[in-house]
Amino acid sequence: MSRNLRLVGTRWLGVGLTSALAVLTLWLAATDRIALFVNPAQTPFAVVMAVLALIGAVCSFAVPLGAETDHGHDHGDHDHDERVLGRLAAIGGGAAASLVVAAAVLLPPRSLSVDLALDRDTGTAPLFGGADEVTFAASVDTDDFGVGGWAAAFARSTNPDTFDGAPVELTGFVTAGDDGIRLGRLVITHCVIDAQPAYVPVATDESYAKGQWVTVTGRVAAAADGTLRIEPDAITAVSEPDDPYEY
Repeated sequence: MSRNLRLVGTRWLGVGLTSALAVLTLWLAATDRIALFVNPAQTPFAVVMAVLALIGAVCSFAVPLGAETDHGHDHGDHDHDERVLGRLAAIGGGAAASLVVAAAVLLPPRSLSVDLALDRDTGTAPLFGGADEVTFAASVDTDDFGVGGWAAAFARSTNPDTFDGAPVELTGFVTAGDDGIRLGRLVITHCVIDAQPAYVPVATDESYAKGQWVTVTGRVAAAADGTLRIEPDAITAVSEPDDPYEY
């Protein structure tokens, strides 16, 4: 491999990949699709960082090609095998990173799948799925609860009567439940990497395909054993929302 080609490769792994991801971030923000990857509250931070990355990329052209690898001293006679292995590792890592970035740029943005939500299901409510509202449930307006908030309330409430009879209107995807179905939603704190599935039980004799999106209207009901569930008045099949996550 010629020295110039190695230098171009080094510049690509630094400036090139960073610039590609920065442009992708700005495009997603401009087309209102960045919420498929990050919490909308983090959008300003992501946009600012993308702009700074592009400014840095432009400024990097003032640095002569190869200057970033010039340490100002001679390494001497290093073991040839170590250098070969180092280059192979760099080529492999660079190729993998390039494929990931290329896939991010070329493939259309998509929400996380229901199967992935099921894979991440730990059987517990999301850590940040409305735990603060549950603490102050006596004074909070439950009209603002989403699937994540209700999942936390159902899991952590020590007084089920607090929520018994509360009206709900929730949209989510369907998975199988023990006595009916579970209504699910992925809850994001910062970005899709930390997405956690949240579920609430819905009592119904009707069957729905796994992954079908529905809107459930009804009321919260407390069972004799103290568990909570939703007693639906209506379950309506809907299309997946443009923003399928909760935050």
